[in-house]
Amino acid sequence: MINYTIRRLLSSLPTLIIVAVLVFILIRMVPGNPALVMLGEEATPDEITRMEAKLGIDQPLPVQFVRWTSKVLRGDLGDSIYYRKPVTQVISAHLEPTVLLVLYAMTICLLIGVPLGITAATHRNGPIDRFCMILSMTGISMPGFWLALNLIIIFAVKLEWLPSVGYSMIREGGLLESLKYLTLPAAAMGLQRSASIARVTRSSMLDVLNNDYIRTAKAKGLSEYRVIAYHALKNAANQIVTQAGISFAILMGGSVVIESVFNIPGIGRLAFDSIARRDYPTIQGHILFVAFVYVFVNLIVDLLYKFFDPRVEYK
Repeated sequence: MINYTIRRLLSSLPTLIIVAVLVFILIRMVPGNPALVMLGEEATPDEITRMEAKLGIDQPLPVQFVRWTSKVLRGDLGDSIYYRKPVTQVISAHLEPTVLLVLYAMTICLLIGVPLGITAATHRNGPIDRFCMILSMTGISMPGFWLALNLIIIFAVKLEWLPSVGYSMIREGGLLESLKYLTLPAAAMGLQRSASIARVTRSSMLDVLNNDYIRTAKAKGLSEYRVIAYHALKNAANQIVTQAGISFAILMGGSVVIESVFNIPGIGRLAFDSIARRDYPTIQGHILFVAFVYVFVNLIVDLLYKFFDPRVEYK
């Protein structure tokens, strides 16, 4: 398994290199001058020229790319144009809210999606199945920002149960206080992704429930719960784990909308603000980080296959 893990990590390097090249090129195609954004509209041409030289963006693009790549290979993502600090420090400072938000959202997603999919599969083609699939289709079709705004109106404005915006760092108010601020955004993200989990769970469970060993387990007199939990669900878990991994990566990379709606200082909001500020190093560092998360999550998912299905072999 160790050799397999090393090979997977090495095979992911071309993906990260391609992402780095595309990000570098596409970002610089966006209109706007970082020096002008930093100095303001009243800056003189001489001031802008000096700031461009200071930031290193006055050099030809190939020179900029070589310099940036050499730093990345040493683990240096450069310095943020806006924050005047290393990009790694900037991302680390904004990482806690996003990680906690995604974990909270994934918990909601799995607690709703998996039972919903199992219920639909065990009542195939019945009213309960159709009702569950209508719910999942509604969740897939529902825009995340629209759901977020409605949750704010209901639970923050009218009922006043939860805060509408903001975030409290764990070191300041404790974990429970942080989760209180993240409940509504996590619900908005988790409810939407639970629809995909429910549909995949239903599909994989239907494939398993038609197998002979399920009928044998029922013939032995095992309870419905034991048949579902110990025989059907475990054999259907690989597809569910795959979808859960995809959902985790999507939530981590796509948190920008929810973090903007709820004013959460996470890496999604950081990316949004950095684009507006033309902060090239921060944008590049953020996208590389998200790409690495995708690669890492895919690796973890592949390694989990062996846990749920001992027949899986890593070559």
